[in-house]
Amino acid sequence: MAPAVSILLPVFNAADTLESCLESIRGQTLRDWECIVVDDGSTDGSGERIGSVAVSDDRFVLVRHDHSGLIPTLNAGIDRCRGELVARMDADDRMHRERLALQMQALKADPTLDLVGSHVRSFPRSSLGAGSLEYEAWLNAMRTPEDVHRERFIECPLAHPTWMLRRSVLERLRYRDRGWPEDYDLILRVLRDGPRAGSVPQRLLDWRHHPQRLSRTDARYALDRFTACRAWHLARDYLRDTPSYLLWGYGQTGRALRRALADHGRRLAGLIEVHRGRIGQTIHGAPVVSPEEIGRLGNDPLIVSVSGAGPRAEIRAKLQTLDRIENRDYVCAA
Repeated sequence: MAPAVSILLPVFNAADTLESCLESIRGQTLRDWECIVVDDGSTDGSGERIGSVAVSDDRFVLVRHDHSGLIPTLNAGIDRCRGELVARMDADDRMHRERLALQMQALKADPTLDLVGSHVRSFPRSSLGAGSLEYEAWLNAMRTPEDVHRERFIECPLAHPTWMLRRSVLERLRYRDRGWPEDYDLILRVLRDGPRAGSVPQRLLDWRHHPQRLSRTDARYALDRFTACRAWHLARDYLRDTPSYLLWGYGQTGRALRRALADHGRRLAGLIEVHRGRIGQTIHGAPVVSPEEIGRLGNDPLIVSVSGAGPRAEIRAKLQTLDRIENRDYVCAA
């Protein structure tokens, strides 16, 4: 009989953190699970440790293959999952004991959701810089599917190892290697059909930060690759029915996004700027106006591309006074 939840756990040379991860899985209040552990050719004894655990607890299933990287490892694991729901987990993190139960409850309560995440607690706290703390606070502000959908083009709005998905959705979409973050690509495909991802607003994952984390060492997670992913999806989501758009903000973030969108045939039709030296100019054929003159630019869809939560909040407040509705008249993209 298939378990209620399959835990998808890729492992590569994780001997230093694996034991605490497995202990957190064994401690779940929901007992009806299997854990598909895919060992991606570890050389530090990780596979042997998992094998010994599987002898005493047959809910752990060890899958071995030659080292091939994260995306093939995840897809190999998907093929072995039997549960109706699949929970992602990383070998350097720890689950809260109620995680599986609460996320399963959330998905069963709302059939419109394909995916739920949760809030996180990053650790060790002493290693966190200002940027990491800001990102944690932003993630932990996601409380509703509407929050997740609204913020989707800023960053990945739910930490990947917090996800629980319907297996049917994961089997249909799978992970893809497009040279950018596989988790951001997948959640943007889920969200293309609307607010289909939510969050359990509790800290259900201890999320380990360390210098060897893949997001810090793999070129697919560089800033320019996030921008490329964002632009690819904007062209097929918010901008799918138009060749042109308006852009609020032309700093480093906005300039990078304009270049990436040009690769998908999307043309800049107008710029909104507060920089006095730019107002009145023409940049890449587009007129530059102040926020007070936004009405001059017509009705092309607007992208607000500024970094920082504070400036975004100010622009959102300004657009609200102009009766502009987010996700209809504009989106925010970092």
